[in-house]
Amino acid sequence: MAARRWLLLLFVGLAGGGAHGQVDNLGFVSIDCGLPENVVGYVDNDTKLRYVSDMGFIDTGTNHNLSAEYLKPSIGRIWHTVRSFAGGSAGARSCYTVRSLVSGLKYLVRAGFIYGNYDGLNRLPVFDLHIGVNYWQTINVSVAGVMAEIITVVPGDSMHMCLVNTGSGTPFISSLDVRPLENKFYPHADESQGLVLVSRTNFGASDTTFVRYPEDRFDRIWSPWSNSTIWSVISTTEKVQNSATNGNDTFEPPLPVMQTAITPINSSSPIDFTWDAQASTTNNPKPGYVWMLHFAELQPTGVRQFYISLNGKSWLMNGSCTPNNLSTTTLYSTKPVYASNQYNISLDATVNSTLPPIINAAEIYSVIPTTNIATTVQEVSAISAIREKYRVKKNWMGDPCAPKNFVWNGLRCSYAASSPPTVTGLNLSSSGLSGNVSSSLASLRGLQYLDLSHNNLTGSIPESLSQLPSLVFLDFTTNQLSGSIPSALLKRTQDGSLTLKYGNNPNLCGNGNYCQPPKNKSSSKVVVYVLTPIIAVSVIVLLSIMFLCMRRRMQGTTSNHVKSQDEANITPLHSQNNNEHDSLCLDNRRFKYDELVAVTNGFERVIGRGGFGKVYAGFLEDGTQVAVKLRSESSDQGVQEFLAEAQTLAKIHHKNLVSLIGYCKDREYMALVYEYMSEGALHEHLRRRENNARCLTWRQTLRIALQSAQGLEYLHKGCNPPLIHRDVKTSNILLNANLEAKIADFGLLKAFNSNGDTHVSTARVVGTRGYLAPEYLATFQLTNKSDVFSFGVVLLEIITGQPHILNDPEPTSIVQWVRQRLAHGNIETIVDVRMHNDHDVNSVWKATETALKCTAQLPEQRPTMTDVVLQLQECLKLEAARNDVNA
Repeated sequence: MAARRWLLLLFVGLAGGGAHGQVDNLGFVSIDCGLPENVVGYVDNDTKLRYVSDMGFIDTGTNHNLSAEYLKPSIGRIWHTVRSFAGGSAGARSCYTVRSLVSGLKYLVRAGFIYGNYDGLNRLPVFDLHIGVNYWQTINVSVAGVMAEIITVVPGDSMHMCLVNTGSGTPFISSLDVRPLENKFYPHADESQGLVLVSRTNFGASDTTFVRYPEDRFDRIWSPWSNSTIWSVISTTEKVQNSATNGNDTFEPPLPVMQTAITPINSSSPIDFTWDAQASTTNNPKPGYVWMLHFAELQPTGVRQFYISLNGKSWLMNGSCTPNNLSTTTLYSTKPVYASNQYNISLDATVNSTLPPIINAAEIYSVIPTTNIATTVQEVSAISAIREKYRVKKNWMGDPCAPKNFVWNGLRCSYAASSPPTVTGLNLSSSGLSGNVSSSLASLRGLQYLDLSHNNLTGSIPESLSQLPSLVFLDFTTNQLSGSIPSALLKRTQDGSLTLKYGNNPNLCGNGNYCQPPKNKSSSKVVVYVLTPIIAVSVIVLLSIMFLCMRRRMQGTTSNHVKSQDEANITPLHSQNNNEHDSLCLDNRRFKYDELVAVTNGFERVIGRGGFGKVYAGFLEDGTQVAVKLRSESSDQGVQEFLAEAQTLAKIHHKNLVSLIGYCKDREYMALVYEYMSEGALHEHLRRRENNARCLTWRQTLRIALQSAQGLEYLHKGCNPPLIHRDVKTSNILLNANLEAKIADFGLLKAFNSNGDTHVSTARVVGTRGYLAPEYLATFQLTNKSDVFSFGVVLLEIITGQPHILNDPEPTSIVQWVRQRLAHGNIETIVDVRMHNDHDVNSVWKATETALKCTAQLPEQRPTMTDVVLQLQECLKLEAARNDVNA
């Protein structure tokens, strides 16, 4: 209704006026977004309300000042700064959290946006707003700016207001206001729907008069009506009974608003005002509208009676309206109206009226559903406490589980109709956590999977975790935990209801009994006196043994320990006698052969085969499912590979590399015991697409590719010395139950010295035909770019669904096949048809380009695995954005 210039005047006229107390004594929250943290706040000259920095409400984004050309004295202080949220891709969510609210109360929430070319780009963005877990509206920033306002019921004692990147520019915000209302106000707003302001108009006010707090005790902003040239303005200085004083207290328009009104200059003319319906969107496909018309007679000099019609049809059921003298009458629609693309309300005098129609004020709102269900307060409090304790960043803003496409990274949630979502999985592996295990984890009552592995957690495992009724998987591997594992947890592992992993915690007792407590000082002294001579003698004996061992080694005696990854330095096991190799020195658990027989139930189920031997499924005594890789007695192949893999897996740890649980060197038997990957190899899934058996989507395979790339990146960059896998292929990428990928089979791993060498030479070519880099085949010279080439082949297999060597009709490498087909520039000629075009074409193009760069003929033309990881992350973002739009 109001012209754009009124919006500009509003931004000019509303000067920005604690700190982090969030709510003032009125229950108001007034935030100047982008205000520096060291500014304690200020009082607005007009409203006398105190505005504070937004630093206590959000922990992401950057502060900016408007461009100098917009920083004029007439622009209120609140509009001088913005907070922007650059760097996020489409679908990224940045959320303010306002606390200390009243659960179940109605609130007016208002956000202001004035661009002011703060980033120097002169590019007006478009983005979405969410209130809690529900869509609010799309912000399409104009030159003057935008105000967004909603009346909503807050279900808890805090509220999230989120800006969502839609891929059309960087979201930003200038101000955020939260005002409590009485629950009897605006009956349309309830738990299932909110009211989004279209206009709130003060008829008869001067062009620059905006009414808000303190005249309006709820700080609603009433804007002047523009087309004053065709209206007569009438006003009074007398008191107009408002809604509260006459008992009609549903809306309570403020006194200054009701003291002015307009009538037509031509007494026979109607009063018309029109607004356009908002465009249908995926989030709000058919918005409905409600309105409130406020009347009070200010000139009782005759009969004033008029009809009210909507789009040419009578709206009032009882005929006509006759305003009361100096007393507010509010007429409003009780239900949302869904009409055409345009709405017109017309006030027409009746034949009995001696005065033209009158109107003092009007409010128009669109109705939005707020039916998405938020995570329970208990779970939000628990996961928020975990976030604060461990200072988790990631995308942990807003509601943890809702909406579905905004679930926090590392969380898995379950969704049931008409029930709040529940956190069922939490993966904070390799997240840099320190301190003790948070007691808040026990409040996540629906938790099934908890992975806190590869962090620096200290202290004991809380007994309370054993009380989580649904917990089936718990991983504390590689931390600094101490004390005893709670007996209740061990009992659950024994009855098979819980998989518990706790390896590589040197000070953790795994038998369920209490560790030996420290003795008192006096007994400690006695122990010292007794042990000192014993230790001295032991040291002398140990040094003598070490001297003899070193002497034997210098004379050519074979070492009993696994040496390096270089096959030239590993003595084949069959050249040693049994006594010499019985003491393979690894920190992992050592199994006897008879134990492996029990673990595998007599080697009952074969889950894989290779040159080394067979791989069997098994269960440890605590219920942990494992894979047992047993060397075949008749095979001469794989001894060196076994030694290399045993040492490597014992020393390297990454979430995208399979974990070694233990090993066996018992007489002639050799075996590795490692974590069980229930979904098998990626190779099986790619071949299985044709049978439609759990066919992987493009998004799933992209994620698998990214995780595999991260595993290789760790070998190349995170290990010292750097390691080269040498046998990267789809059958060596394993998947767990969550379809998370891990690199496997480290038997051919090669150390790459970090002393400036450009390559490593090998005595023979090892690996798999079709995956080997051309320079390695030609020169036997190996670099980390050899792995990059192999990974490029894997990526092409994922994209095309074709094997690494095709019979077309002659044997052809997949690299050559793809390059030939892409010569005409049509990506769809290579994409696996079994994905049924369910993919973002830009994402597929980017992945294909990355794969072709990886398989460049010259190694120096190939990217590093770090580069590949970054490119695949971009591919995944493109595909995620498409899914969000489709959703």
